[in-house]
Amino acid sequence: MNSTQKSKSCKDSSTLRHNWSFKEIGDIYSQPFFSLLHEAHCIHKAYNNDFSIQLASLLNVKTGGCPEDCKYCSQSAHYKKNTKLKSEKLISASEIIEKAKKAKENGADRFCIGTAWRNVPNNADFLTILEAIKGIRALELEACATLGMLNEEQALKLAEAGLTAYNHNIDTSPEHYKNITSTRTFSDRIETLKNVRQAGLQVCCGGILGIGEKEEDRISFLRVLSSMNPHPESVPFNVLVPIKGTPFENNLPVDPFDLIKIIAVARILMPKSRIRLSAGRKSLSQETQILCYYAGANSIFYGEKLLTTANAKEFEDEKLLKKLGLMPQTEK
Repeated sequence: MNSTQKSKSCKDSSTLRHNWSFKEIGDIYSQPFFSLLHEAHCIHKAYNNDFSIQLASLLNVKTGGCPEDCKYCSQSAHYKKNTKLKSEKLISASEIIEKAKKAKENGADRFCIGTAWRNVPNNADFLTILEAIKGIRALELEACATLGMLNEEQALKLAEAGLTAYNHNIDTSPEHYKNITSTRTFSDRIETLKNVRQAGLQVCCGGILGIGEKEEDRISFLRVLSSMNPHPESVPFNVLVPIKGTPFENNLPVDPFDLIKIIAVARILMPKSRIRLSAGRKSLSQETQILCYYAGANSIFYGEKLLTTANAKEFEDEKLLKKLGLMPQTEK
């Protein structure tokens, strides 16, 4: 029996939809754990049955000094006295491209760059970013950037430079967002995502677990993502890494089962999206990661550092993926 035949035993929820209701998502989320995993895995196989996993590398190219007050972030200027994070200027395009070369040599298929900006500036720094993107693409790597809010013109310039995708996470539900930051609104996030999509760029958009959200916030968050048409091509899930000196430094750890459930529900709602295990993966056991892959995760951030937080070591990832028979994806 082939995978297509097997997938017929899945529920009809495998059909691509953009109109999931809060109740429908809540019902999926609250079903028995093994039932949820079975449905998610069945849909994952039907849509992504190549047993490959994308390895993405993330480089912080401008550190600290961000004027935003996001309560989880060490790069916020609001918490600089407490976090003791040293601010650094934007590195050169040549240095970024050199890092991308090394990432490719280590097996990465996608190279992502991040800056601690509120908005993308219209100055020499933006020109440096555009030059770096052209260099990354010349290496035959996917290029992703997370640079803060951007307008239509900036999105078009990024697209012209060859950018593959733009990351702009919504973090949590619209209802809970005001408890995370006061320096921007949820609507600001959505506006940037519209500009990204209109420029013809892929959308990379996800959120963070462990930032004081309730179960209904997680359901609402998933509803926003699954209502986007088309769905985000990439959906990163971060587990909060509590950083000393930030308002969320004492937040309780996320239950691994909650992460697995969120990934499973996301896979059911967004069958074709690439679901990415992002920040906080270092704290996950191998067993938790295995269940995340089974539930539908098919990408990880690869390398020993994510922005300012530690990540799983590359050789550990290689060893586990080999055990599972998951092969690194190469750019198509």
